[in-house]
Amino acid sequence: MPRHKTNNNIALIGFSATGKSVVAMKVAERLKWTLIDTDDEIVKLSGKTIPEIFKQDGEDKFRQLERKVLSQACQKEQAVIATGGGAIIDPENQKLLLGTSVVVCLEAKPETIHQRLLHDSLYSANHVVRPLLAGDNPLERIRQLKATRQPHYAVADWTVHTDNLTLDEVSREVIKGWQYVNKHHRSKQSTKIDPACVVETETASYPVFVDWGILDRLGEKMTQAGLSGTANIISDKTVFSIYGARVKKTLEKAGFAVNCFAVPPGEASKNITQAVKIYDFLIERRVERNDVVVALGGGMVGDLAGFVAATFLRGLPWLQVPTSLIAMTDASIGGKVAVDHPQGKNLMGAFYQPRLVLADVQTLTTLPQRELTSGWAEVIKHGLILDADLLELLENNVKNLIKLKPDITSKVIARSAAIKCQVVSEDERETGKRTLLNYGHTVAHGLEAAGKYDRFLHGEAVAIGMMAAARLSHRLGLLSPHAVERQESILQKFGLPTHCSGVPLTDVLAAMELDKKVRGKSIRWVLLEDIGKAVIHSDVPKKEVLNVLKGVIKP
Repeated sequence: MPRHKTNNNIALIGFSATGKSVVAMKVAERLKWTLIDTDDEIVKLSGKTIPEIFKQDGEDKFRQLERKVLSQACQKEQAVIATGGGAIIDPENQKLLLGTSVVVCLEAKPETIHQRLLHDSLYSANHVVRPLLAGDNPLERIRQLKATRQPHYAVADWTVHTDNLTLDEVSREVIKGWQYVNKHHRSKQSTKIDPACVVETETASYPVFVDWGILDRLGEKMTQAGLSGTANIISDKTVFSIYGARVKKTLEKAGFAVNCFAVPPGEASKNITQAVKIYDFLIERRVERNDVVVALGGGMVGDLAGFVAATFLRGLPWLQVPTSLIAMTDASIGGKVAVDHPQGKNLMGAFYQPRLVLADVQTLTTLPQRELTSGWAEVIKHGLILDADLLELLENNVKNLIKLKPDITSKVIARSAAIKCQVVSEDERETGKRTLLNYGHTVAHGLEAAGKYDRFLHGEAVAIGMMAAARLSHRLGLLSPHAVERQESILQKFGLPTHCSGVPLTDVLAAMELDKKVRGKSIRWVLLEDIGKAVIHSDVPKKEVLNVLKGVIKP
């Protein structure tokens, strides 16, 4: 949330057992700042323990004390403030913290939180039973409560995933976040955002914005693009729970009326049944042709919302707000919209360009690790087919990119998005150069269909598909063994699969025959001649394809 900071405090927010108190102590020690633990201050102020306050005086009294303590803490200079798990939910507390401190959210998976709470309960000196552990299913209680709080945690300037980090590592990440925010975001709200690239086709021209912390500029950018009327946010339930309220607020602030519709997450929702449900929703809301569809989410949401926008009332203006890496660098750019058919992926669709794309790279910090890893496949693909320098940049910055270091991550995503922009501008309808973007996708779409769209994430399937394509390129005498090894190495360094097992090869082949890249009954294979140089072949012998597939799809 870009804004001017009035002092240099650090405030830690996050769910119970994410380590706020111990991390705050470590950060304060490193910076030689004052440590303020709001729970400790509440105990001092009231003369009672936290459980006693809740039992004797109720939660309202506790929240009243919490507000008072936070107000006093935020008046300090150079303080590290550890807040309670629910403190950020109170609008007054949120405004106070965001206005006076760099707010860092400590994240952890529900399973990690559960294990930490169990450990504390078993080994703490006072043996107090934590309320979250009471009852028959504490893990589910943690999941549900954390889900309700997630949208409030999403306002943080910086997020640290603590699951697999030591105390020292978490404290260093917190300090890095504080340094970054102070360096880059003191007055970003008033600065101009230049597009990373502009798509220029025969049918449309639109900007693609890529930067860290720009989600709250969405309403402004929509107004600048000449959009008006009612904004209809289409999202999935997971993304909407985190960013829905925030996006709705920024759109209303810009003068838009807002409707919201969320579908279940996952590729299984990208079907004609869900599209009809959205049509029904738009009809009920009396949506008109000058109203706008806002696709908020990953590639599935963009495809589904774009398909609805292209077909409802013969076309509504729409825009993409990608929150996944795969969408930011690939799926959100180019106007390819579609829903899946049981026999194949994206068989019902259209080319329908958005009015703008706005990618806030910071939203990747709330993306599940598996989805984030999956997204790097498309970025790597862009380097392999068209930009050898980009691939080298990826190879030289693997660790920082995996950790989502803001500067290098924003730079790489913007560069990858610019490649997609350039290709789409030259070939909107995939009659020539744009076909190169399908590198790895022939096998990938076969794998996804054979896996019923729930076995593989798209990037995982693409990574395996790219290995098949690279090995096929080598077997046909196009690509050197070194280049194949280099591709395999970069995929593995980013944690992507290079083979799979347990998928019927016959099902993969059947789905490949239905793929959109088939022409004249022959598959148009995108292959490599070198790193950064892709070509198209339609005369690939089936026996070579089978040999390669048997190498990447194990029994």
